[in-house]
Amino acid sequence: MFKEFKKFLISGNMVDMAIGFIFGGAFATVVKSLVANVIMPPIGLLLGKVDFSQLFIPLDGKEYASLDALTKAGAPAIKYGATINDIISFIILGIVMFMFIRSYNKMKEAPKEAAPTEKTCPECAMSIPIAAKKCGHCGSTNV
Repeated sequence: MFKEFKKFLISGNMVDMAIGFIFGGAFATVVKSLVANVIMPPIGLLLGKVDFSQLFIPLDGKEYASLDALTKAGAPAIKYGATINDIISFIILGIVMFMFIRSYNKMKEAPKEAAPTEKTCPECAMSIPIAAKKCGHCGSTNV
């Protein structure tokens, strides 16, 4: 059983999958940074200088000036702004993955076979062009 498990772990598919997970985690970090630092600031500016990551609803009934103040007080809250950022990150990651897999599938598709340019003469079995009306080898018109 140990040998079989070892073979499974070092098989090419398992190693490829592990590399995919590592790169996937790194890619998700990059997308999250892109959303938080590049995409959300202009959207927040367009919506009246709103910083989505700072949006919250305190559950203890008190008012807090910022998310930092809420965190320092240790108060429970619904941090819906962070959820908005995460949803946008998920959508962007989904679009990027869709584009990547779509491109990969197009590259993976087998090239289409070209239409035949020659046919075989039924009399002499030699190759002749498709458009030929007479065999150039035997003179047969039965092509």
